[in-house]
Amino acid sequence: MERKTGWEIWDENKIKDAFSYAEEYKNFLSKNKTVRKFVKSVVLEAEKYGFKNLSEFKSLKKGDRFYKINKGREVILGVIGNKKLVEGCKFIVSHIDCPRIDLKTSPLYEDESIALFKTYYYGGIKKYQWLTIPLSIHGVIFLKDGTFKEIEIGENENEPVFTITDLLPHLAKEQMKKTIEEGFPGENLNVFVGTIPDKEKEKEKVKSNILKILKDFYGIEEDDFISSEIELVPAGKAKDSGLDKSLVLSYGQDDRVCAYTSFTSFLKNLELENNNFCLLVDQEEIGSRGTTSASSSFFEYFIEEVIEKSGYSITDLKKLFENSKAISADVNTLLDPNYKDAYEPKNTAKIGCGVVLTKITGGKGKGGSTEPVGEYIAYIRKIFDKNNVLWQPGEIGRLELGGGGTVASYFARYNIDTIDCGTGVLSMHAPFELTSKADIYSTFEAYSAFYKEE
Repeated sequence: MERKTGWEIWDENKIKDAFSYAEEYKNFLSKNKTVRKFVKSVVLEAEKYGFKNLSEFKSLKKGDRFYKINKGREVILGVIGNKKLVEGCKFIVSHIDCPRIDLKTSPLYEDESIALFKTYYYGGIKKYQWLTIPLSIHGVIFLKDGTFKEIEIGENENEPVFTITDLLPHLAKEQMKKTIEEGFPGENLNVFVGTIPDKEKEKEKVKSNILKILKDFYGIEEDDFISSEIELVPAGKAKDSGLDKSLVLSYGQDDRVCAYTSFTSFLKNLELENNNFCLLVDQEEIGSRGTTSASSSFFEYFIEEVIEKSGYSITDLKKLFENSKAISADVNTLLDPNYKDAYEPKNTAKIGCGVVLTKITGGKGKGGSTEPVGEYIAYIRKIFDKNNVLWQPGEIGRLELGGGGTVASYFARYNIDTIDCGTGVLSMHAPFELTSKADIYSTFEAYSAFYKEE
C-alpha cells in the first residue's frame, strides 16, 4: 500500500507541533544519556503531575497516580481510572538502555606510556563505528561505605573528551583484507585516558597520575571500579539534521525515542476511564535477563501490589491480565536507499510516513516472533485511524538476513494482547541514529490514542 509522509498530509499547525515536540525530545535525550539519569528525570517530571511512590499509598482509588522504581534502573508509573482493574489495563513498555561502551571490572592500565581503559561493548554494535569519535564518560561508582559518586566528563565545552584509536590507512593493508568482525576485535576497544606521568613513581607513571586525578577530583580508588557502572557514549547534544531540519540525529534513539513518546503521552492522558501504565525497563539490548529487565518478576510483583491496594485478591491477577492490552514500544528499521538490497521494499516502513506497526518480529520467517492475533491488530488499526494517527506497517529487513527481538514476549506470556509499535530509525545501533520528526510525533500520537481509547 502506498503511504504518504506527514509533511505531505499535515497542515502547517500540525507540522509546527511536530517541530516543537522534537525540540523537547532532543533536550531530554541530551540530558539523559544513561538509564539511571533517564529514570531520575522521569520520576522528577512525574512528581510535578502529582505522582507519588506506590509505598506511600495504603490503598488505591480512582485518580491516584503512583510509581515504583526498581534498583534505580527501571520504573513503572500507573494511574487508576474509572474502570475496574479486573476489566483490564493499558500497558506501554519500552526499554531505556542503549548500545554503548562499558568499562571492564579492572579497566585502567598503562601501555607504551599511555593510560587506557579496557572496555566491554554493550548491545549489538558495529565496533568500527565507535572508533575515533569523541566519547564522554557517564556513570555511578558505589563505595563500600554505602555512598556513591556520580561521574560525568566530556559533555561541557571546557571538559576533555575520550576516544578509541584506529589504524592509519597507510598501515592497514592487512586489516582491510579481514572481515569487519576480524579486523576490529572487541579487545582493541581501549580508550585513551592520558599521557602525563607522575614523576615521583618508578613504574606505571601515567597510570599513577590518572589514579591521582581520580582520587583528587572524584574520591575514587582503583578498587572502586569493581562496583561501578561507568559507560562511554558519544559526546555532544542531539541535533537537527537536514537542510530542512526535518530529522533528528542523536545517540540513544533506540529505544529512548519510544520511551520518551510513551512517557509524554502517558502524562497527557491522566484523566481517563482507563487504568494506564507506562513501563520503562532496562537490559533489553543484552537479552533482558537481569533484575531490572522485562523478564524480571518486578512487573508481576508491582501489579500484585496494585491489585491488593485496590481491594482485590491476588486471584484476580489472571483476570486483569486476560482483559489487558499492551504495546511493546520499540523501534523498527526504515528503507535506506543506500542499502536497498537488505530490505523487502513492499513490507518495509519508510521515513516520514508515521509510526511503524510491526506484526512480525523475530528472524528467518517467524522464528522467535511474538505474533499478535488478528483481532488485536484490527483493534489497534481502528483506534489509530479514529484518532488520525499517521501509521504504517513494517518489518525488520529481508527474511534471511536476521531480524530482531523486543520485550513483547515478556508480556504476551501473561496472556496480555501485545503488539510491537514504534518509531522507525536509520543507522540503528550506531553511535548516532537518524529519525524523522514526523515519525517521532506520530509515535506520540499513536501512544496517546492507545491510552485514550477503550
